Amino acid sequence: MPRPQPWQEALGSFIRSQRKLANLSLRDLAERTNVSNPYLSQLERGLHEPSVRVLKSIAQALNVSAETLLAQAGVLEEVAGVETPDRTDTESAIKADKRLTDPQKQALLSVYRSYVAENK
Repeated sequence: MPRPQPWQEALGSFIRSQRKLANLSLRDLAERTNVSNPYLSQLERGLHEPSVRVLKSIAQALNVSAETLLAQAGVLEEVAGVETPDRTDTESAIKADKRLTDPQKQALLSVYRSYVAENK
């Protein structure tokens, strides 16, 4: 079997970290995406090149934008927008930041969500 491409490994790692941040098991993610548990496991290990349909399904299940996953897959280049980000964009940015550990991301998301709820 050929060695996974770096982008496949990065995408798999990103999917795994997002799944763990969402407190989902592989089985839970499989049920939410209609993608088999073994295939998701292989994606997380960078062993497959997922289709756009699979990426969109995973993005929806993990509550991240499909663009974020596509950017992680190397399909799209991230483009800085001028629009004010909405809650989903902000949460996706926190989740995607490779400079933060998973516990730091959880803490930031918790604080962010509490401020948003307080200001409604």
